[in-house]
Amino acid sequence: MRPLYLFLLFIPSLANAVASPLSPRNANYRIDVRLNTDTKRLDGKQTLTWRNTSPDQIRELRFHMYLNAFKDANSTFMRESGGQLRGDALDKSKPENFGWTKLTALTDQRTGESLIAKVQFIQPDDEEAGTFNTDDRTVIRVPLSQPVAPGETIVLDMAFQAKLPKIFARTGFSKDFFLVGQWFPKIGVYEPAGMRGRTVGGWNCHQFHAHSEFYADYGTYDVAITTPTAFKIGATGQQIGETALKNGTKTTRWHADDVIDFAWTASPHYIITDNQWQGKVGMPVKIRLMMQPEHNDQAQRHLDAAKAALAYFDQHLGTYPYSTLTIVDPPLRASGAGGMEYPTFITAGTSWKLPAGLRFPEVVTVHEFGHQYFMLLLASNEFEEAWLDEGFNQYYEGRIMDETYGPRSAQIDWFGFKMGDMEASRDGYVHLDNPAIGPAYGNTWQLPSGYYGALTYLKTATWLRTLEGLLGRPVMDEVMQTYFIRWRFKHPNAQSFIDVVNEVVPRRLGQKYGPDMNWFFDQVLFGDRVCDYKLAKLSNRDNSPATLRVDRLGDMQLPVDVLVHFENGQEVMLFWDGKSRTRTFTMPQKGRVSWAQIDPKQKLYMDVNVVNNSLSTSPSSAPSAKYAVKFLFWIENTIQWLSWLV
Repeated sequence: MRPLYLFLLFIPSLANAVASPLSPRNANYRIDVRLNTDTKRLDGKQTLTWRNTSPDQIRELRFHMYLNAFKDANSTFMRESGGQLRGDALDKSKPENFGWTKLTALTDQRTGESLIAKVQFIQPDDEEAGTFNTDDRTVIRVPLSQPVAPGETIVLDMAFQAKLPKIFARTGFSKDFFLVGQWFPKIGVYEPAGMRGRTVGGWNCHQFHAHSEFYADYGTYDVAITTPTAFKIGATGQQIGETALKNGTKTTRWHADDVIDFAWTASPHYIITDNQWQGKVGMPVKIRLMMQPEHNDQAQRHLDAAKAALAYFDQHLGTYPYSTLTIVDPPLRASGAGGMEYPTFITAGTSWKLPAGLRFPEVVTVHEFGHQYFMLLLASNEFEEAWLDEGFNQYYEGRIMDETYGPRSAQIDWFGFKMGDMEASRDGYVHLDNPAIGPAYGNTWQLPSGYYGALTYLKTATWLRTLEGLLGRPVMDEVMQTYFIRWRFKHPNAQSFIDVVNEVVPRRLGQKYGPDMNWFFDQVLFGDRVCDYKLAKLSNRDNSPATLRVDRLGDMQLPVDVLVHFENGQEVMLFWDGKSRTRTFTMPQKGRVSWAQIDPKQKLYMDVNVVNNSLSTSPSSAPSAKYAVKFLFWIENTIQWLSWLV
């Protein structure tokens, strides 16, 4: 077996033929790119092999030209962002800071026809809205003389040039550091009728918006990257070769199967640490950590966090199916590239001499690794349903961080101040100036201005934790595992997840919450309701059972538990459907009540004011939350770090 195995390693195409594909592999790229580190330019050639998996005749193709978002101040991205993203900004007074991309050749191998003259820039989102930014050049359409029939494959030979922007939004350069993401002409996703709720087939290929990320089909990537010899390269997939050239450059070759994108980095300054993680099943994962010299003392922290995330997802969701994971630490001057996810390749973020009790490197590493599941393995549409990626990932970040580092100290344990990760997500949501600002559901560029992160990350993580509270962790895990297994290497949407919930919950819990959970999603996902239950009154009466009153101050309706503690030490748990505006309980037994508390197990994580959840007839040790003071400290010290988590 060993000789055959070694042979397959050096012939990826044959290895692919032997191994069963994990995904449809209908968008496959072979790319040869050269980086000029002086001019910050890319010169590339690519062959795209695209298969029409729909029942439709495809008469045009659509491509993303993402780097044109940085062409000038007039692109949709720049108009929406103002040249700022996640606390970083582009100096628009310097022309060299801008970036762009253009096709220089495009040929259909079926006919030998050059299609370059047919390329048209379009603005599909503006067209839908009825307003046009004709300066936006991030989407092109290519009419075809010969349609692509159902099941047919088209092969396109393409050449392109690009200028990388100064890094402020994920991709580009900073001196001799390069993070190259969304850099090649990338075909959109053709969705047939019935897919993700479509009524008619069509291309899903959105303009590049300020708060949107990406959406793509699965494929195989074979990429050759030519750089100066001194530069150290990291990339999606595994390196399968390196060739030294005579002109002081080298070409490294990379291969990745069953991925939706390809990104890479180049810098002469990385300190590289190679490590490995092995789960209970599956292949070992080779971890490559690419650190800045000034941060290398934190290398082990990044590795430990990555291994914790690998182990947690392996146990609670599903096996990581890839053999590599590359973690990139950008320099502080290129922090705009930090906290980003690509297939098998993530960027982290830290600062010099960061104390161990400030676990921001761990948070970023865990969060960005989680996108290998909620982005890569479950390839939802991040333009239209960012919550399905970011919010689910934020929820699992909270679970992993709290279990690994402590539920009350996962993010911060410093000079007596402690903050858990799930706690931080909840705080960010409930302390919004208006928690009812809107639903998380909807196109990212149409969400309420300034609330993208709060709605897609924090609110979604908080309602997922609330769902877990209602269902219990075992049932929640079954929901998530069923969803993952059913939709991995596909394109799920909101209904995909809701259908799984409505299948699993009645089977496991019967009619406890009704025939389905649609009532829950109508409020937390599609609605803007706010949860706030208050223990309004507690009365002891001589020779009569005590009474208490619970009020529903918010418009969200959720089932509520009320724990009542008597002076003799006995306790009673009361239950209420939470629907009416108020409910008065008479105790089922005589005796003086010492204290009572709403939601003692904190199932209703969305409750925006837990301070009003308890009452006592005397000083009591009843649990109470002290979120407000913590929140002020949290905002002052961590907002920049959390802003990296995109």
